[in-house]
Amino acid sequence: MSPGDPEQPLTYPMYGRTALAAPEAWERLRQRCPVARVTLPSGDEATLLTRYDDVRQVLADPRFGRLPTADGAARIAENESGGVFGGEMATAVPQRGERHQRWRRTVGRWFTARRMNALRPGIEAMAGRLVEEMREHGHPADLRAHLAFPLPVRVICKLLGVPDADRDRFAHWSDTLLNLTRYTQEEIDTAQADFTAYMSAHIAAERRRPGDDLLGELITAEDTDGHRMSERELVATGQGLLVAGHETTANMIGKMVAMLLADRRRWERLLAEPALARSAVEEALRFDANPGIGIPRYLDAPAEVGGTVLPPGTTVVCSMAAANRDDSAFEAAGEMALDRSPNPHLAFGAGPHACLGQGLARIELTVVLDMLLRRLPTLELAVPAADLRPLEGLAVGGLSEVPVRW
Repeated sequence: MSPGDPEQPLTYPMYGRTALAAPEAWERLRQRCPVARVTLPSGDEATLLTRYDDVRQVLADPRFGRLPTADGAARIAENESGGVFGGEMATAVPQRGERHQRWRRTVGRWFTARRMNALRPGIEAMAGRLVEEMREHGHPADLRAHLAFPLPVRVICKLLGVPDADRDRFAHWSDTLLNLTRYTQEEIDTAQADFTAYMSAHIAAERRRPGDDLLGELITAEDTDGHRMSERELVATGQGLLVAGHETTANMIGKMVAMLLADRRRWERLLAEPALARSAVEEALRFDANPGIGIPRYLDAPAEVGGTVLPPGTTVVCSMAAANRDDSAFEAAGEMALDRSPNPHLAFGAGPHACLGQGLARIELTVVLDMLLRRLPTLELAVPAADLRPLEGLAVGGLSEVPVRW
């Protein structure tokens, strides 16, 4: 099933027997067909990589651009969203070369370890209030609705200086722009237009009265050449951070807690050794079998990957989740080891497009885990783990609900 084989390509994405289980096909592909032909939800064909070394090679190579609108690039979905794979957000920000690095340096000034750690007390206070509200609600309760979703959206709203009261609008826009199957092109275009108009108005207000938030700083920030972001880049950056800054982390919080509660021995060990919380977060990121589509790359020049020469015009899909289960990179990769160290997983990507907000995501995940261990030590799933349901069609993967009791 290499690109030149006559066999029918596999349907992608692939799913496990349960929402938390890894697809059985991953192991077979890594062993027998690490460079495989797949059919995407759009019906277009692409090349899937599942081995750790191959995925890391492509993600780290600046020649392999994130160019979803390039001529000949495979569409991820039949109706291309404006979220992570196409549209204004994906094209307004430079995708490679010096302009991309300049954009990353400018935005990355806000995501330093010092600044992210300074946010931690506020995040802890938010998480504490949400956990108490969930306790007052009583059990069973949906941890996704009470904690996993509202925390990241409140954090990113504060970071960008946008009203927390608008979070339901953000939820609708991000769901529309990240869902591969649920919405029509007209609905996607409307959401994109409304979101762009909102962000443009917010940036205009920030120009009149700059705040001490990220967008307020980006409006006036200059790089070493005196360059400032264009209006289009500012709008797209704000949109991208709002979508990526809450949707991915919200879903990861739910999956992390579900993974840790699915086997009670994991939760009991963390109660006995709370210092393992940080490494447990990293292991949950590595062990996540439901991360969504992965990262597409477009090759405009021939490249050899996994012993296969890929021709120009190939769309490659890097499955970080499959790579993170590669036994050649991780000892006992199919087991969740809460004390795994080192843990060089690829959950946040690698190379020139590695996730800028990974430090913030790690803090949020660790704060949630610490808070739940302290305040709800008897926490458990209110349904069998096998009954948890995935979110249908979402590009970033997640669980529709995480019912818990305590």
